[in-house]
Amino acid sequence: MFETTDELLKQIRLGEDSALELKSLDYKGSRISGPHRDSMADELAAMANTASGVFVLGVDDKSGSIVGVPEEKLDAVETWMRGICNDLITPALVCRIRKVPVITDDDVELIIVRVDVPKSLYVHQSPGGYFHRIGSSKRQMTPDILARLFQQRSQTRIIRFDEQSVPIAPRDCLEKRRWEKFKTPLSPDNDEEFLLKLRLLVQDEDGKICPSVSGLLMASEQPDEFITNAFVQAVAYRGTERNAAYQLDARDIVGPLDVQIADACRFVEKNMKVYALKEPARRDIPHYAMQAVFEALVNAVAHRDYSIQSSKVRLHMFSDRLEIFSPGTIPNTMTIESLPLRQAARNELLTSLLARCAMPFEDYPGDRRFLMDKRGEGVPIILSESEKLSGRLPKYRLIDDSELMLTIFATRPPRGEG
Repeated sequence: MFETTDELLKQIRLGEDSALELKSLDYKGSRISGPHRDSMADELAAMANTASGVFVLGVDDKSGSIVGVPEEKLDAVETWMRGICNDLITPALVCRIRKVPVITDDDVELIIVRVDVPKSLYVHQSPGGYFHRIGSSKRQMTPDILARLFQQRSQTRIIRFDEQSVPIAPRDCLEKRRWEKFKTPLSPDNDEEFLLKLRLLVQDEDGKICPSVSGLLMASEQPDEFITNAFVQAVAYRGTERNAAYQLDARDIVGPLDVQIADACRFVEKNMKVYALKEPARRDIPHYAMQAVFEALVNAVAHRDYSIQSSKVRLHMFSDRLEIFSPGTIPNTMTIESLPLRQAARNELLTSLLARCAMPFEDYPGDRRFLMDKRGEGVPIILSESEKLSGRLPKYRLIDDSELMLTIFATRPPRGEG
């Protein structure tokens, strides 16, 4: 949209419409005093709730004349915009902010600030409520429109969330070395055709080709740059309490999902205890069965609800247990009791891609060759391997119908060990 500065200037001359909002700014010392932050948040959220568009700061919205942003105010304007997007809009709005030099009709160079607002994956609430855009103005959404929008952008829509487009992400953020592993002898030779067939690239409603949610999660180096909280928060504590004073190790584990799974497993291996028995030959007894931990982490990142922007997978280790929290309730009609018996995938594209990723560990017990198991053996392995080692069955429970929590109990130290 408005790919060149000339295209943008031509649109500015035509005036505001459903895809363009013009704003002049007022200043008071080093602060931006107008427009009001709440009003600006309402405008931005309305655009994101409706369609992709562009805000241009430094243009009089009445006359369309370019007034510019003083060079010494540019950093303050960017900070002001980011504060509005992060603090006043829920969930936070990710947009692209650029400083653009332009030549006016009077042959004077001025600087405007361009803010690209993508059509969002989420429904955003701003200080005034829930807004959408009709033409060049925002309108409060009526209950029926709001309900329909929530349904369209939820996991219940025909196009699953993991297949939706992410317009703000550039196509070249998908790394060839990340997606090439999915190629087979029957795959198209043309890279774009292949990525579209695999749905790592998708075409949005405006005809623009951009990465899908799954494309970013599997083939970009930093998916959390575009899908907030698409990472694993790992913390190891001394003792049994969740207390920062007793924190031994902490790490936000980022990257493509196959990297997250491998690195999270290594975090557990690094921080768990291993007891040694001599009976008569030495035998090591780890805190946790790594086969069970691996299956639990695969399930957590593969089946979490990525439409919940405010939550991430959490891996918390204690002296007596390991806890894994995965955002989202149990899919479909499953229950806690039926987890070992049934199979359901919230993210079908993601799970199919993980089922084609080679195992990152050479010493994994069993005959597993790929990260994801298509036979539904993950939960039974978690339960049986953990109980075999610790003598206690792991526990699943739902937290407020919005998060699935798994507790795996640690092996008790052999007699004589601390």
